[in-house]
Amino acid sequence: MVNVKRLYIGSWFQRTTLHLSEIYDFMTEGESPLNLDKQKLKELRDKLRLESVEDLRSGLEYINARTTDGITIKIYEDGLILVGRDPEGGIKDDIKLLTSYYENELSAGIGYVFSLGAPIPKELANIKTIYPYFVVLEHASDEDVNGLLAEFDQGKRFEIRKDTFDIFRGDTLYIINSKGEDIETIEQFVEEQIFIREFKGQMHRYLNLHRIIWENIAEVKERGEIKGKDVGAFKTKIEGYQKTISMIDTRINQMGAYISTRGAVVKSNPNLEKFADVLQFKHETLDDTLAYVKEIWGMTKVYVSSAASVFADLQGKATNNSIKNLTVVTSMGVGGTLLGLFARTELPSLTLTGVFYFAILAFIGWAANAIMNKIALNKKYAIKDIKADRDIK
Repeated sequence: MVNVKRLYIGSWFQRTTLHLSEIYDFMTEGESPLNLDKQKLKELRDKLRLESVEDLRSGLEYINARTTDGITIKIYEDGLILVGRDPEGGIKDDIKLLTSYYENELSAGIGYVFSLGAPIPKELANIKTIYPYFVVLEHASDEDVNGLLAEFDQGKRFEIRKDTFDIFRGDTLYIINSKGEDIETIEQFVEEQIFIREFKGQMHRYLNLHRIIWENIAEVKERGEIKGKDVGAFKTKIEGYQKTISMIDTRINQMGAYISTRGAVVKSNPNLEKFADVLQFKHETLDDTLAYVKEIWGMTKVYVSSAASVFADLQGKATNNSIKNLTVVTSMGVGGTLLGLFARTELPSLTLTGVFYFAILAFIGWAANAIMNKIALNKKYAIKDIKADRDIK
């Protein structure tokens, strides 16, 4: 029988020590300094089923909490969250329990505490988290490991064997087989793996968003022309892109500090030297990835700004044409009325025929205006070339 020692899941998104103090107030007292519903805060806090909450420091400040049913929670000042427990039933059932607690209790509470202000990156970019599941075994055989990978329908992507531990990785499953390594050191390794994986996941999502926005604009640009009635809607869409880009740009610019901090913590921890084969150069690689994504988003920002300018001009042209058409119809109506008045030698009197005649004229005027407006809306306007020139140094 496989000897399962510990199970973990986790996530990361940008936070600071200021946010950590707010989480601590929520987890200990069910309170927040913000204008949030006090009753809802208490209810969300009660759902966490917390038995103990401590504010500790080990390189980074973090909250260490435990629930009444044995789930442990670590929340670091940089936003890393680690949720774990000792196994009690089947591995899949225990992982399902951890995932449910994180999504339905912990995330719901923390999400409400930070529900005011700018959205967090995952909400902003609609990132769907696929957790890396970490299973810590003790003195397991290769047969045990292969059987566990098969149970989760995952192939073996790589393996690392050391004197005191082995690491096997599937897609979303990490298996760490302890051969005498202490659980505290393994837990520190798990935390770094979660940070690296989550950081890369966010960067990948931002890269994909760049591609989607760029292609959506390019698809319209390549038509070469656009109908007047479509200009306003597309201009609104571009303005939405600008807002999204501005928010993501701010988040990306913040992320470099987290790499430096995590990298420094790892280098100052001699216990993690044993995991150098897995962690070596990881933080430097993240830095390179971040620099690349920054350049890509800089180009995207210029491209979208240029598109916004082009479609603002097109909307102005379409509006001016509509006004000109309306002016023509109005002038014709006024001119006809004046000519009729000048041709009369006596004051007009109200008759049924006159009312009928007026109604016909009004209908003709309305129809003429509608036709002219439709022509203006369906008139096609040439799209100027949208440039994204940018000096990359």
